Amino acid sequence: MKPLDFQNYRQIVVLTGAGVSAPSGIPTFRGPLGGLAQELLPVSDGRRVRELLPQMWELYGRLRGGSANVHPNVAHYALARWQKKWQDRAQITLVTQNVDGLQTRAGSEDVVEIHGSLLRSRCLNPTCPNAEPFEDLVVPVEVPICPICGDALRPDITLFHEALPVEALHRTKRALRFCDLFLAIGTSGSVAPASEFVRSAFDAGARTILVNLTPLEVASPYFGETILGRVEEILPSLLGVEQD
Repeated sequence: MKPLDFQNYRQIVVLTGAGVSAPSGIPTFRGPLGGLAQELLPVSDGRRVRELLPQMWELYGRLRGGSANVHPNVAHYALARWQKKWQDRAQITLVTQNVDGLQTRAGSEDVVEIHGSLLRSRCLNPTCPNAEPFEDLVVPVEVPICPICGDALRPDITLFHEALPVEALHRTKRALRFCDLFLAIGTSGSVAPASEFVRSAFDAGARTILVNLTPLEVASPYFGETILGRVEEILPSLLGVEQD
């Protein structure tokens, strides 16, 4: 595959979804690589957090516990190498819907995690210092208690019916406003508001490209180009960072 020519782009936004982590063995939310939807949906209602905390921690705790055995794959490393290669010549904003932390572990810096992180927790008490997310690798056997105020802790995951983290959303929208190249990689295009980012890039006059295993569930008129296939096979050559 011929690499993209990045010489003329100065404001690049990359959005990654579950398809980027699927080659590492993490099931996608939907799709042919195995979906988590049936497990996640019943325990991920942001309107019922306190009620659902035991079931929420049972699932997300299990996923957190398994994260030590999951490693970045070729797609993650290709993005990290590409980011380092071009970061002095273009402003690159790397946004991920994934909560696994694998893109950071692959070497990418300053990843915007718009759905939070499996590797962080936060207190339900809004006045507690721990209401701000903090790194937490403990795998609890029951609902964990905040050591500062005694309220319950929750995973730092953006649940359904919850707003995206304010700072992450602000950074993403600001980058999209001036975007001249938008790459969406490994995403089904079905989860709002991330599914609307391509429209913002399109409205800014950006070149818009989708790289995904399958076509979008609902076709978008805002993608100018679509490249179908396994991201771990496509990205190294597309980004011009083939391994030696």
